[in-house]
Amino acid sequence: MSAMFRSFSVFNYRVWFIGALVSNIGAWMQATATSWVVLTELTDNDAAAMGVTMALQFGPPLLLVGVTGWVADRFDRRRLLMLTQGLLLIIGLTIGALILAGVMTLPLMYAFSLALGVVAAFDNPTRQAFVSDLVARENASNAVALNAASFNGARMIGPAVAGLVIVAVGTGWVFLVNAVTFIGMIVALLLIRVDELIPRVKATGSARLADGFRYVAKRPDLIVTFAMVFLVGAFGMNFPIYASTMAIEFGQEADGFGLLSSILAIGSLAGALLAARRDRARIRVVIGGTLLFAVAATASAFMPTYWAYAATLMFTGFAVVTMLTTANGYVQTTTDPALRGRVLALYMAILMGGTPVGAPIVGWVASEFGPRVAILVGATAALVAFAIGATWLVVSGRLHRHEDRRFRLTIDETRPMSVVRAAPEEFSEEVATTTPIPVPADASRSRTR
Repeated sequence: MSAMFRSFSVFNYRVWFIGALVSNIGAWMQATATSWVVLTELTDNDAAAMGVTMALQFGPPLLLVGVTGWVADRFDRRRLLMLTQGLLLIIGLTIGALILAGVMTLPLMYAFSLALGVVAAFDNPTRQAFVSDLVARENASNAVALNAASFNGARMIGPAVAGLVIVAVGTGWVFLVNAVTFIGMIVALLLIRVDELIPRVKATGSARLADGFRYVAKRPDLIVTFAMVFLVGAFGMNFPIYASTMAIEFGQEADGFGLLSSILAIGSLAGALLAARRDRARIRVVIGGTLLFAVAATASAFMPTYWAYAATLMFTGFAVVTMLTTANGYVQTTTDPALRGRVLALYMAILMGGTPVGAPIVGWVASEFGPRVAILVGATAALVAFAIGATWLVVSGRLHRHEDRRFRLTIDETRPMSVVRAAPEEFSEEVATTTPIPVPADASRSRTR
């Protein structure tokens, strides 16, 4: 099996991947329908209301970060996922039924968005950490990248299908279809061979909620990664706002909006597959991805036609998934296994929790000054994120002039030993025995459910 798909050699991962693909298709259908129903049915093209909806949905992961990470480390992740997926199924069914009955209101949608956010706050870090239970550590980065490929492959299908369903029979049916897709994930979790799961490392002593924060505080590389992820997540990844308002500006209906999301996913899928080819996740790729995102988003803001704007979205999708998939893989593969759930909960809280900060601002900018200015706000945030990462590379001493070539710079990704000593013993040994690997020629982001 090729290096790109090496995680598929594991039965449990194959089953998980198929279930996640089915579930992710439904997730993207629901995300598209939610944006469209708020924008066109519950309000009169009010992008600010959509920003509030996103803030309510993505706020709980930030507010509950300590508890959700501790739960992901403390309890059986497979059973936790069966519970969260069942709850999300019930919520999807209820929303669809209320829309079909004609009784859905904006306050009700706000309430359901908050409920989805609370369940997702527990679901997301558990899903991320569960990947490390399915494959050996040397394949974790590949498994994360393939998860992103599944997520973005579904993104190519889900929004386009949702747009067609909305036009044909209405938004309510989209939520019902999404509810059914949760069954795919639940069945996959039931089929997983429990005896073949990777044994989990138990934390020494009492597992405390604050341990994850203390661990990250001793890792400047993680602090820089989280800062970049926050800025891009808060202001750059508000694609439902950007795409829906741009679709309306170009005179498109729901199917045109759904198509934009699917086109974005073409580049996203390419970025995820390229990440799967790399032998390991490197922070330099995270930094480069933020710069590429800033350039692509800026270009898209000035596109004069619908199809020209759609074309630039492929580059935007490629950039953001390259950045986030590599960041996720870097966090997973360089974090002490006993603290992985808590650190990933913090990562997901920063990624998704930035939305309550950025989405209302971006939605207000789109309503007051137009979607193009809102897109430029996201591009500026990505440029600031790149500046943070590039500055850290220089200050940390990792970026330096090549020994032989005068005008060539090299990057040393070996962590300083002062940081290694602060890390747990197992991780210290791993870093101490690892030498920098040359960058391959092709080297340069779930929503999770």
